[in-house]
Amino acid sequence: MSGQSLLVPGEITPVRSVPGNIRRPEYVGKPAPTPYTGPEVQDTDTVERMRIAGRIAAQAMEEAAKHIAPGVTTDQLDKVAHDFMVDHGAYPSTLGYRGFPKSLCTSLNEVICHGIPDSTELRDGDIVNLDVTAYINGVHGDNNATYLCGDVDEESRLLVERTRESLNRAIKAVRPGRQINVIGRVIESYAKRFGYGVVRDFTGHGINTSFHSGLIIPHYDSPHATTVMQPGMTFTIEPMLTLGTHEYDLWEDGWTVVTKDRKRTAQFEHTLVVTETGAEILTLP
Repeated sequence: MSGQSLLVPGEITPVRSVPGNIRRPEYVGKPAPTPYTGPEVQDTDTVERMRIAGRIAAQAMEEAAKHIAPGVTTDQLDKVAHDFMVDHGAYPSTLGYRGFPKSLCTSLNEVICHGIPDSTELRDGDIVNLDVTAYINGVHGDNNATYLCGDVDEESRLLVERTRESLNRAIKAVRPGRQINVIGRVIESYAKRFGYGVVRDFTGHGINTSFHSGLIIPHYDSPHATTVMQPGMTFTIEPMLTLGTHEYDLWEDGWTVVTKDRKRTAQFEHTLVVTETGAEILTLP
């Protein structure tokens, strides 16, 4: 296990601007989004628009990841992703979502999710999750991945590799007619082989014209996730695996979620549409 010191909050820079001609999601400037009341199954036009949003989100994440190196701040990564999305006519979905102040989430080491980009400098041996969502043409595309910064210890490297594999296996389990809980069953059974914790309180979600539609995609075998998958359903799968407990603490900022035992955690995510035979990944660069 890495001997890195634990993270502490850094300084947050002012909110980045978005040109006025770029369409905002309805929740920007409001304390919370309007609850989604539409269908979970999307028409072909909506799915095609989500392909565009997903591609921009994936490309923005890749562009930011190119800058991961010791000494780079998480705020610098935020600027790269922000500028990429804006340059491609997209609004960064996280910016202003329930007051979140930045254009992506940067979650390092023991941070499970929702880390706020700030003056924190990356260190050799860190693992870095970038979570990027783009909004364009009235729809969202959401993805994340965990990257290695410099010389990362073997235990952390394997955690990252296996978390990616758990997502791949979950995607292969998607089939119309199956219940949603097959997704978590596949992830949890794979993670247990290595003694990893599976985060339970943060999940995948339905996504379309709404950032979070209300559909929940657990990453553990939940008896309550009995919704049957249908062609045209769009949602994210985003497993969070830990080297220890799945329990967590929340920083005073109200966003940053860290493992209770402060052991490392990794996450990967794609936005998917259920097809007649399986799943199509919408967040491909």
